[in-house]
Amino acid sequence: MYIGWNVLKSLWITFRRFMESYIDDLKWFFKKGFRGRYTPEALPVRQHPLTKRGIFTVQYPAERLPLPERFRGFPFLVYDEETGKLRCTACGTCARVCPPQCIWIVRGTDPQTGKPLREPAGFYVDISICMNCGFCAEFCPFDAIKMGHEVEVAVWGRADLLLNTERLRRPASYDARIHPTDYAQERSGKGE
Repeated sequence: MYIGWNVLKSLWITFRRFMESYIDDLKWFFKKGFRGRYTPEALPVRQHPLTKRGIFTVQYPAERLPLPERFRGFPFLVYDEETGKLRCTACGTCARVCPPQCIWIVRGTDPQTGKPLREPAGFYVDISICMNCGFCAEFCPFDAIKMGHEVEVAVWGRADLLLNTERLRRPASYDARIHPTDYAQERSGKGE
């Protein structure tokens, strides 16, 4: 008897959710038309964990759930928009702490004197072996490398997964947009 009661309870929940999705369809139909429930303004209402009603499926790739701020995708290099220079000083800390050793840095040299410069001549990340651990961003003393939100990488060949300096560059405003809390905390810590 106890098992039968739980089965009936679960069937009732399934039927109720099924009917709520149709009722929700009708509400959005009168507001926005046929595709009303699948508009961007409907997504937070449909996907909210506290409402617990209606459909919970995301119509991927047309719509996507927002990623959390602390999500770790692939790394990127931060540059300042005013100067256009990378924050990276080619110290090599990120390459040393990287567990799969997927970061390579070529230090720049002065063409006249041959002395090393405090900037990378080449910065490479092989994202085919990157495990998105975030150690490179955590240990960087200059906040020059951050973890982005890009994870959907489809390429024809494996050689396209080796990202160079130009493909890794992102402005500081991009970092501020995807990591607003951390960016504000960094700025307040630097007295800006």
